[in-house]
Amino acid sequence: MRGAEHAVWERDFPVRYLLVQEDADGEEQYWGRCAGVEGMFVDKAPPPREVLTLRGCTPEGPLRDALLSDGTGTGLLGDLCVEVWDEEQPLQWWTLVDTVVLAHRPHRSDPALVDVVVGAGVEEEHAWEHTRPAQPVFKVFAGTTAGTTPAGQCLDVEGLFASRCGRGPVPMHLVGCEPAEPLRTVLSRRRKWDRDWVGLWALDRHGRVMHRHNVDLRIEKSRPSVLGTDLLDITLTDGGDQRPLVARPIWETWYRGVPSVRNQWAPYTTEGRYEWLELTATGVGERRPDLSGGVHRLDGRFVTDEPGLHCAMAEALVGPGGYFGREWNAFRDCLGGGFGIAAPFTLIWHDSHIARQAFTDDMSGEGLTYFEEIVQLLERRGATVELH
Repeated sequence: MRGAEHAVWERDFPVRYLLVQEDADGEEQYWGRCAGVEGMFVDKAPPPREVLTLRGCTPEGPLRDALLSDGTGTGLLGDLCVEVWDEEQPLQWWTLVDTVVLAHRPHRSDPALVDVVVGAGVEEEHAWEHTRPAQPVFKVFAGTTAGTTPAGQCLDVEGLFASRCGRGPVPMHLVGCEPAEPLRTVLSRRRKWDRDWVGLWALDRHGRVMHRHNVDLRIEKSRPSVLGTDLLDITLTDGGDQRPLVARPIWETWYRGVPSVRNQWAPYTTEGRYEWLELTATGVGERRPDLSGGVHRLDGRFVTDEPGLHCAMAEALVGPGGYFGREWNAFRDCLGGGFGIAAPFTLIWHDSHIARQAFTDDMSGEGLTYFEEIVQLLERRGATVELH
């Protein structure tokens, strides 16, 4: 289903959102359209602070550096990811938010290992059963994406397996809705808490789908809309995984149409740049024919973090607003073809010293920075990279 088919109505305000349900076979069914939504952009509250003990650790990278006894280390670790493995794979994982080292000492049973006491907020992506494998291995990584920067292994993490009451759901308000027959059927039910998962598609002013957001259509209440009695205002109990507040001005930029000017992402924070990349990824399922050869120029003036690198890289290779990966794995996949460009080609990276300096503290297990890994990957795939 194309968003433009339902993007126009004879009213004084535009359609900004469509409600669409997709079945198991990928068939899409139109459920309605809305003038606006409130509750899409919400900054989540930080988790409560807890004290945990990483027992019997073999620290690496940033965790090792935090324990240096010469006074040069810092106990501020930022976010850590803790994965609990069996013999083959991770079974459960948590994010330790804004982790700080409070104390450390040699492990009682093996002085070659270390016990590290940390303070952190604990977030779990899934509601784990909090069961321990028979012989667990605790792997620690710097950052929220496991595998970026290893920080060591531990025999145990005391305090990790605990039940935590998550924050309650944040309601979402659909304003000025014109329901189609499936939504009218849901609204007529006596039991409004029956569950239907529906896609909430955000449109730009041309009717193009900017973003697809899933909501649990548990209806708390509905009433005649403030925009007209032939429309409805609907409150959902849970708005799903909302976007942070920093995304709101970015969505307004994209509402005017796919960006055609470079570096519009540059003024934003790291979080905002990730949100910019999120919008480039909408609708990338259809593979495109590739062009090869030619010279492409990367403006490196604003490449100060990982999302900035990928914003600038995509603009250099496929143009403003284009998609060419949001992180390492996706970038590697794009270089495999089907996303508009394939090697061989020449990439001239202007002001590359800015990225080289920005990533000096972000080392992989092979001793390379993220900047160096990206350059190496490009060259392995047949691209010529000139660093200026």
